[in-house]
Amino acid sequence: MTADTPQPSRPPAEPVASSGGIVSADPAGPAGTASTDADDNAAMRALRDGDDQALDTLMRRWQIPLRAFLGRHLRNEHDALDLAQETFVRIYKNRARWRDGARFSTWMFQIALNLSRDRARWWSRRNHPPLDEARDTASDAPLPSASAEAGERAASVRAAVAALPEDLRAAIIFFEYEDRSHAEIAGILRVTPKAVETRLYRARQLLKKRLARWL
Repeated sequence: MTADTPQPSRPPAEPVASSGGIVSADPAGPAGTASTDADDNAAMRALRDGDDQALDTLMRRWQIPLRAFLGRHLRNEHDALDLAQETFVRIYKNRARWRDGARFSTWMFQIALNLSRDRARWWSRRNHPPLDEARDTASDAPLPSASAEAGERAASVRAAVAALPEDLRAAIIFFEYEDRSHAEIAGILRVTPKAVETRLYRARQLLKKRLARWL
């Protein structure tokens, strides 16, 4: 299970209102970070120049949002933890390739997305479902309490997002949960901002159909 490490690239809003804001029903997101591009660039320069402790700084800033993205993309918490660690390993191994002015988060998510896609293909070849599939799938039966209903709603959202085609799923996760801009998503996915808009629109239409019960 290998994935190519992309070159760090320079960076090239509407919520899911059309689907009733349904994606925001998942209480886990969005996963934010208090770091700035300048902070990340300073840490990457230090890492590139031989300060290995700078990697710890980046991990503290980004490990939570990175694991959150991988968990949503793969629906497998064990794989999410594994690939979050592997992402930082790849960052360390390729630290000499870092270019000043590149956006660290774009590069990091490119690496993570490549690893996630590679892991998904590995599972697919073995015809083995993600470990969390059964746990996150919501029942059609009504639940009595408001808290139980909220839990069912959130599980339905996770299942609906996970059922999206991979290109649409990545776009909607980055936009709705990770709070990335169209421009940064375009950089991560290596497409145009217009293509990102199209993917988000298609994802919302599919979510509206799958989550009609909650609209």
